[in-house]
Amino acid sequence: MSDTENNGVPAEHPTGDLPPGNPDEPTTPYEAQPAAPAPAEAPQPPAYGSPLYGSTSAYGAPPAYGEPAYTPPPTYGAPAPGVQPPNPYAVTPQAAPGRPSGWIWPIVAAIALVVGLIGGAIGGSLVDNGNNNSSTSTPDVGILKLQQQSAPPLAANNASIPAVAAKVLPSTVQIVAEYDHRAQGATGSGFVLDRAGHVITNNHVVEQAAADNGPIDVIDQSGRHMKATVVGRSTVYDIAVLKVDGAQDLPPVSIGSANQMRVGETVVAFGSPLGLSATVTSGIISAKRRPVTTGDGSDASYISAVQTDAAINPGNSGGPLVDLQGQVIGVNSAIATVGSSSSGSQSANIGVSFAIPIEQVLVTANQILRTGKAEYPVMGVTVRGNAAGTGAVVRSITVGTPAASANLRVGDLITKVDGLPVTGSIDVVVAVRTHQPGEKATLTIQRGGKTFDVSIGLIGKTG
Repeated sequence: MSDTENNGVPAEHPTGDLPPGNPDEPTTPYEAQPAAPAPAEAPQPPAYGSPLYGSTSAYGAPPAYGEPAYTPPPTYGAPAPGVQPPNPYAVTPQAAPGRPSGWIWPIVAAIALVVGLIGGAIGGSLVDNGNNNSSTSTPDVGILKLQQQSAPPLAANNASIPAVAAKVLPSTVQIVAEYDHRAQGATGSGFVLDRAGHVITNNHVVEQAAADNGPIDVIDQSGRHMKATVVGRSTVYDIAVLKVDGAQDLPPVSIGSANQMRVGETVVAFGSPLGLSATVTSGIISAKRRPVTTGDGSDASYISAVQTDAAINPGNSGGPLVDLQGQVIGVNSAIATVGSSSSGSQSANIGVSFAIPIEQVLVTANQILRTGKAEYPVMGVTVRGNAAGTGAVVRSITVGTPAASANLRVGDLITKVDGLPVTGSIDVVVAVRTHQPGEKATLTIQRGGKTFDVSIGLIGKTG
């Protein structure tokens, strides 16, 4: 998973780090024509806060006994009582020169109505097209043409969790991975990636079975059992790709983007928590780019995670986290527990859960499907947090790595990576691993009272 120094300390791996810190205008009433008797006022509805329905002052109550009923105003065009009707033989004055005759106005109104309707239809179409274009963007991940293989998303204004569930459940599976000669097993979740029958899950769901050549059973929403083999897996990113016989018949998911999501947006989690298959829970995105580490030692994974308060429990691992268009934006991977920052162990949900962003999942899946293995980037250094929690100290630099030829020294304090502040070693490792091999990372360094940036190339390691 990581470089190893001569002294046995894994490079790119934090050591001795402290635990991370634990947010109208009023209208004029009708007036009777002159000399007309004043009509009685109609009963009015009660004002806001008046007595409830059933009160004598309620709207629609009849007038009191002896009180005249409401007399409607004169019909439009009819003379009011007491008013002399107009002389039909009187000569009508001519209209002012240049003023259009009365017949023209209905035509003008009709034309304006038609133009308005056409313009509204065109504008609505443009808005819809714009919404669709912005909501279906898919990360460029190389050989995987996922936008062609995946299902179309739901309408952007859908906002219906039942509709999301109906769309995604057929693409979600339960995974039972047995090991130690079937004496033990792990239960998790996954989702159909493409029409070739590839399924995405977490590495920690299948790693023991893969090491022990144990059977991996995949169960779809209808209860059908299918056998799976491991195409490849990454301990560093906690991702595994399975090939499932029969999953070609299952619909692939629609792919979204974690990067385009905003904190506070609604998300829906799918999986088999505690063995309860086809379970749906919902919540919001609580945070983005949360540095999280799971596992121990060589099995540790470092994730720039999406944090959510959707209920996720053991057995949800590997299942999809989706937006309200039914697009997968992450893979459910870890939950926080009381007394620890995160854990994949059998613990109850406390409203703090983490998912791997779909962008990273697609990069890793692409590598696995192309070569059978995954790579992660390294600089060639080991780091540890400082007591003040203001950065990470360079502990060692490996000869022959990009770090060795950069303006970097043991004892330098790394305060930022790519302009983002770091508070400890985990932040540094997670930030670096959001890159791909061949790219560069920019470190902000403090040394001898001076602050400067150092650009370091990244090489790839298998893991």
